Formats: sequence, structure tokens, C-alpha cells
Amino acid sequence: MSDTFFNRDLSWLSFNQRVLTEAASPAVPLMERIRFLSIFSANLDEFYRVRMPGIIKTAKTTASNIPSLQGDITAVINQQLNQFGSILNNDITPLLAKQGVHLTDYQQIPTALKPYLQQYFFTQVAGFIQVSEIESKGKFFFPENNQLYLFVAITQPCQAERYYLVNIPTSQLSRFIKVNEAGVWYIIYLEDVVRMHLHFIFSSTASIQASNIKITRDAAFTLPGEYGDDLAEKIEERLASRDNGLPSRLLYPPDIPLRHLFHLVQNFNLFSVPVVQGGYHHNLKDLAQLPVQDVAASYPPMPALQPVGINSTLFDSITMADRVVHTPYQSYNEVLRFFNEAAISQTTEIIYTTLYRVASDSRIVQALMSAAKNGKKVMVLVELKARFDEANNIKWAKKMKEAGVKIIYSNNAIKVHAKIALVKRRHLKAPLLGLLATGNLNETTARFYTDHILLTAHQPMLLEMEKLFCLLQNKTTTAAGEQIVFNHLMVAQFNLHQRLIDLIDQEIVNAKKQLPASIIIKINNLEEEVLINKLYEASAAGVTIQLIVRSICRLIPGVAGLSEHITVKRIVDRFLEHGRLYLFHNNGNQQLFLGSADWMNRNIYDRIEVCFPVYDAAIKQQLLHILQLQCSDNQQAVYIDAALNNVPVVNNHPPVRSQEAIYNYLAQ
Repeated sequence: MSDTFFNRDLSWLSFNQRVLTEAASPAVPLMERIRFLSIFSANLDEFYRVRMPGIIKTAKTTASNIPSLQGDITAVINQQLNQFGSILNNDITPLLAKQGVHLTDYQQIPTALKPYLQQYFFTQVAGFIQVSEIESKGKFFFPENNQLYLFVAITQPCQAERYYLVNIPTSQLSRFIKVNEAGVWYIIYLEDVVRMHLHFIFSSTASIQASNIKITRDAAFTLPGEYGDDLAEKIEERLASRDNGLPSRLLYPPDIPLRHLFHLVQNFNLFSVPVVQGGYHHNLKDLAQLPVQDVAASYPPMPALQPVGINSTLFDSITMADRVVHTPYQSYNEVLRFFNEAAISQTTEIIYTTLYRVASDSRIVQALMSAAKNGKKVMVLVELKARFDEANNIKWAKKMKEAGVKIIYSNNAIKVHAKIALVKRRHLKAPLLGLLATGNLNETTARFYTDHILLTAHQPMLLEMEKLFCLLQNKTTTAAGEQIVFNHLMVAQFNLHQRLIDLIDQEIVNAKKQLPASIIIKINNLEEEVLINKLYEASAAGVTIQLIVRSICRLIPGVAGLSEHITVKRIVDRFLEHGRLYLFHNNGNQQLFLGSADWMNRNIYDRIEVCFPVYDAAIKQQLLHILQLQCSDNQQAVYIDAALNNVPVVNNHPPVRSQEAIYNYLAQ
């Protein structure tokens, strides 16, 4: 960690610590605590797939401080894993037992359950079991990414120890088996059922030792060169090999004999890979599937608010005045209706949209395909390089193409992360209608991601969006050799970075003139050093800066002479904070922007992002109130201090839990 910037990866781990804190909190309902454990585990898996491979590679090829950084990261993760195990074993499991549900370890499985579990093993499980001997002659076994295995050591009388991996078929079967015995429910892990029956798989005269393990692999792949219509095919080829990436972690249980651990490391050449002691069970992101239904132990219902004020059609209403949807507090139906009306309206000429992460059963895509079949021109930019969503996006791109939709792919170097849609209509005074969002056009994630979607007929802004779509179609940042000028939109690759700097400079100038000067930024990640340094400069000039950063934050707050006028908050609650808002005081004439862009290197330099101003006075006031509630949160918000700790907000103000307060405000 430098004196000026937090380390990106340690900052991200600080966010995952905040998730773990929710799992530890007795104030959080039991089922939600289990869900936070699942989220923590899934996050950590992704960290080892996405971030750790680069750290390992850099440590091998540099004489810098990366090896010590890797040690710092490992120490933080080990501490978090110990806390995770304590929460699960000492808090969650006893609380479930009080409700008559026993989450049972291998050693605790009651004898009365064994006949049922034996029948279950032979009728449901055995057909999926695959046994691979390690170091078998002429055959090298390649453990699959994040696949659960039993490492089994077999000793026969007067023979050397032999080693095997036995798969745990969680992709075909439920991870948990729920059994009732004498009015008490027991939940048994699938791997423990397999372990109980190893003597049927191996010789009953053998001495058998078994340990749960898994190997995590690098998720990255590259696309050399440039591809046109072949891009989907090339990505599919690389997706097929993604799970064959280099190892980035070996996870093992506390009771594995040292000689067995060494054999695993030696046989699979894991000497330079983090070897991490976890619990007795791995892949605990599966806790989200725990077969326990208890409404009383979950958050109270917060049904999405239904849209109001729509005239005969949504399009007519947008033409009269801008509209906004705040998910998940408000229903996503208004967004679906935008695409549905476009698909059937006789005035629709062209529909443009970008798709980054698409729902697996997307009603939006269905509307786009129907529009094409109804004779509309439909152009969709599908970002095939959205990590872990590539296969789903390829599937939908193929279906849309078959339906007559014109599919555009971004070039290899740039991802299109913008969340925008445009409808062009014939013979109307306001021919363009637009949708601009802070989050993906995805009705599934809209149920638990907090985002803002603007529906507008602001023609000058939408004309700029139309120009952008034309540029995306041509995969260029210029039109006829001339740079496009955006006066309303802030677009990465064009003007976003400079406009943000200019807006901060404006506050610096005002502060130096002794005028009111303040900035409030709410984003998911803050990494890009030029913008951080500009915020430091603003702080030194006396600008008051409030940051709400959910995850990665490299800016160090509260340092004298550097950032004493900057505070950083983090909000973690029932919904995932996702909306991006930028507010600049501008000497009382506040400028408010929404958009898709975090302040990260990838967003600023390697993506097409779209941020947009809020012009409608009523919508602007609504968003300002929402932002103020988030700044006032003293229940679910924490401060990030100069040591990267999550510090609870303690003050004498009335309690404000921002997500609950926002819902109540919008429900009025």
C-alpha cells in the first residue's frame, strides 16, 4: 500500500469483509446471514479466478514488492476464512438446530439415517461417480475448475499407498440432502454421502483416508487479432478451454495429512500457487441453495412499486415528460413496456440497444426479436466479452440473428459497457425516445440491484445517442474522419474523462473564490489515479467531497494535507448497491449525472461508457433526495478509514437505513 493509494486487491478484500460482517450480525435475519455467507464465498472464488492469477504471474516475473503483497493478501484471506468458519459453525448451525434443522458434518450423521443415505447413494449418486487414480500409468488426470473432489488415499496390506480423486457431482445433483428422522430435519452434504460409501467403491479391506479438496483456475482468456462475424465462434472456442486455465488456488481441509497435501502439490505442480486451508467443506456459495424455507427468518417483504402516471401508452407519457425507474424499489415492468411498445407500434422505424449481461429468460430480447419479425429495423450491440456471461450472450445473439435482428459486436480491444436504448419513430414531432440506465438491461438482476433508468424524449441528447450507435456499428470513434462532439452525453473514449476533470476543476475554482463547493459521488469502484489525484487536489482547495463506494476504493480518505475534506462510505444491505451518480454543487446550480461508468482504468480507457445529465427538475429533486438518504445512512453504512477498516457510522442523528428509507419515500 502506498502513501497515496490503497492497494486495489486489499481494498476489494475490505469490501468482502463488510459482506462477512453482515453474515456475523445478529440483527440480520438468519436466512439472510446464510445468504451473505454464500455471497462472500462466491466473491472469494471469483477473486481467485480473476485477480490472483495476475498477482501470481507478476510475483514470478518481478523483483518488486508483489511477493509481500501476495503474503498480505493471503493473511487477510486466512483471517476472513477463520471468521467465516466461526460464523457458520458457532452461530448459524446452532441457530438452525434451534429451529429443528441440523446442518450435519460427516462425523455427526446419525446412525438411523444411514440406511436411507445408502439407498440414496446407490439410486441417485453412484451413476455420476468417476474415480481417477493419480499417477496412473499413461494417463494424466486434470482436475476441473472449482469442482469438488474427495482426495482418497488407499492402503492395502503390504502395499504402497495409492491416491485417487473422486468427483462430487454437484452439477447434476443437489449439494444438500434433507432427511427427516423422528420429527427432526437433517441436512447432509453430498460429499459426505459419497465419503460414507467409499468402501463400496474401493476394497473393503483397504485402509481409506479421504479429504475434501478443490482447485480453482484462471478465468481469463485473450482474443488475438480482430474478428468480425467470427467473434462468437472464437469466443466459444476459448470458453471451452476456460476451465483448463492455470491453477490459482488449492483449497484443502484442516485435517488433511501433510504427506497427502504435499502429494497434491507435487503431482499437479502447485508449488507457486496459493495453498489455502479452508473448512471441511468447500464451495459454500452453495449455501444459497440450503433447503430451508423460513419467511420469518428473512427480510420483510418489499414488493416492487408499480408505475403510475402512464397515459394511454408509455411512449405518449415519455413524450410529455421524462420518467425514471429506481430498481428494485420500483417495478421493472416499465422498462419491459418500453421495448414491448417499440416492438408493436406502427410508428417504430428503428430500435437500437446495447446488451451487456442478459437475463437467461430475457423478455427484452424476446421483444427485440418480435420487433424484427414485425418489420422494424433492430440493431443490437451484444457485448460477447462480458466475463462469465459470454455463453449466455452468444446464445441470445444467435437467436436474435435468426429472427432478423442485426447483431453488432464490439472490437476486441474495447468492451461496450453502456446501458442504452433508442427508438426512432416516423412522422412524429419527437421522433426519438431513449432509455439510459446505470445498470444492465436485465430483468433478473433488476430485482436486487439498485439502479436508475431514465426514459426521455430529450431530442438533442438522443441525437447524440443516435450518432454513438452509428459509430458503434462502424467500430470507430470518428465519423467521416472527424471526432464526434458530445455536448450532453459523457462518453468514454470521447469526452468522459476530461469532462469529469473539468467538473472537479469547476468546484476547485469556486472553493478558491470562497464560494460553496462540494462533490458527491456514488459508484461501485474507484481506482483511476488521475481522477483520484484530482479529488485530492479538490480536497486541498477546500472542496467538501462525500464518496459512497461499494467495493474497490484506492483513494485514502481523511489524511491531513491530502484528503482531510474527503469521506468514503460503503453501504451493504439487502440489495446490491449498483447505481452510479455524480453530483457537483456548481455554486448552487447543481449538476447531476447518472451513468454506467465506475472510475476504474477499464471503464475510462478500455470501454464505451455512457453517462448522462438529469435535466427534468422533478426527477432531479427525487434523485437528490435519494442521494441524501444514502449519505445519511447510519445503520448499514460504514466509513472506510485511512487504514482501510470498515468503521460503523456512529452519530446522534435519527436512525436512517437508506434502502428502507428510499422505498418508503418512493411509496408515498
